Amino acid sequence: MSGNRIVLIVDDDMPQRLVLRSQLEGLGYPVVEATNGLEAVRVFEETEPHMVFMDIVMPEMDGYQAASIIKQRCGQRFVPIIFLTALTDEHQLARCIEAGGDDFLMKPVGRIVLESKIRSLERIGALHAQIHALYGQVQQEQKLAEEVFSNAVLANNVALDRIDTLHRPAALFSGDVLLTAYSPAGDLNVMLGDFTGHGLAAALGALPASEAFRAMTAKGFSADQIIRGIGGKLYALLPTSLFMAAQFVSISHDLRHITVCNCGMPDILVLGKEGEIKQRIQSAALPLGIAADANYGHLVTHLDITPGDRVLMVSDGVTDVRNPQGDYFGETGFIEALEQATAGESVVERLAEVLREFAGDAPQDDDISLAEIPCVPEILPAWSMEVEDSVFENRSRSAEEQAEDPGEGRLEFSLFLHGRRLAQADPVPLIINNLQEMDEIAVHRRTLFTILTELYVNALDHGVLGLDSSLKGSAEGFAHYYAERERLLSELKDGYVRIRVRVSPAAEGKDVEIFIEDSGSGFRFRPFLEDAEHSTGYAGRGIRLVRELCKSFSYEEPGNRVRAVFGLQS
Repeated sequence: MSGNRIVLIVDDDMPQRLVLRSQLEGLGYPVVEATNGLEAVRVFEETEPHMVFMDIVMPEMDGYQAASIIKQRCGQRFVPIIFLTALTDEHQLARCIEAGGDDFLMKPVGRIVLESKIRSLERIGALHAQIHALYGQVQQEQKLAEEVFSNAVLANNVALDRIDTLHRPAALFSGDVLLTAYSPAGDLNVMLGDFTGHGLAAALGALPASEAFRAMTAKGFSADQIIRGIGGKLYALLPTSLFMAAQFVSISHDLRHITVCNCGMPDILVLGKEGEIKQRIQSAALPLGIAADANYGHLVTHLDITPGDRVLMVSDGVTDVRNPQGDYFGETGFIEALEQATAGESVVERLAEVLREFAGDAPQDDDISLAEIPCVPEILPAWSMEVEDSVFENRSRSAEEQAEDPGEGRLEFSLFLHGRRLAQADPVPLIINNLQEMDEIAVHRRTLFTILTELYVNALDHGVLGLDSSLKGSAEGFAHYYAERERLLSELKDGYVRIRVRVSPAAEGKDVEIFIEDSGSGFRFRPFLEDAEHSTGYAGRGIRLVRELCKSFSYEEPGNRVRAVFGLQS
């Protein structure tokens, strides 16, 4: 039976039902009936009526109970319930509304009043349908916007599997945004932003902010330049009422220092291994997007750190949490929660638990964001640039060398792989891709690939893993050698390989110098070099091949450093 225009009459008084039925059918409404509340619920589910007229006093189930159940079964549909009553007591009439009634009619029901009530409730129903359709459209658009937001802003973050975070938005969209990216030098840049307000309007600012943050980080801009660039972009795009407070932290690839800038946010904290607060970086700058061309150079702080330290970033939504009595969590509660955390315990997890207990069922007023970044090698990329002096040579270039090399065509970069990243990353393709940007090197790609692969594998296998090259003394020994290699790689937690490549002008063309150092104790390299012409075994073939290909080739004692020079003819 269609529920398009059906009206349900619920009354245990047959004459009353007959009179009302006659009036409704005269107005063009099909009618179904029920004699008590229990039957009314069943008939409602079977017929899905357009409107319900409900008596109050009935056997088995009264009108209050039936109206409450029917309203629950309506779901998103607006089905008006009009109570039929002879009562004049205001408290009883108020109870009708509380039970889910939308209006009431006094018995006996007059035709003119009945028709007016119906027309009024139908107008309300039409408005409800329009609102429901608009709400559905808004939900669909918000879902699409949320997907775009996640893909554009959050999906490209790095190292989040190593960073403890807490993110509780006060609405579907959060005005807080956490961004992470690696610089070309291998530094980890992290920005926690807090836009004014929350919801979709606040989240819109995250799109241009994330675009500028990642693009400028990838190009190697400094912290103050990145902050200035984001601020300028937000100023140009957003209305004056929308701006972003921000915490910016750059952790150096060698885990020796951090670069920090706090723009209108709570203190950034540097925690020691035992959880003690070692450093506080207070806000020293205006939020981003307020000024057109603010200078942040003098506001950026550089701090020394120790590997194992942690950097804690927090939005003001944490201190603004309220309990059911209206008291704020505040700075005092925040510091007390930090002090209660035990050594080795996640500060974020501790704070999340304390905040949950404090807030109870009180409403959340602002977005809550926390990020705890451990200063350990695992947060760094699989390779990182080395900016300090090379461990292979620490000398000034002579005047003759400087005269020969005015700097034209010179290329130099270093890579550092540590711990389990040695098992995850192959640096040779990365090096080759960088080298072949120079036209004269591209034609030697395969030769350079061979040299780099042999030297890197030798450093990893014999230096870091400590594999004995004699295992490869026969064809049968290869299987055992590689099985043992896979086992050691799967268990690898420490050790490193450092690679430095330099391309510089030489007397005849250019030289590609390759330096490799590993963390091993070295190996007996002399037999493979001294007996190169007479040895025919499997072990040492890579060293002999590299020696033949290179212009010069040498190991340094105790055998964990090697230098090879490949000559490019002009």
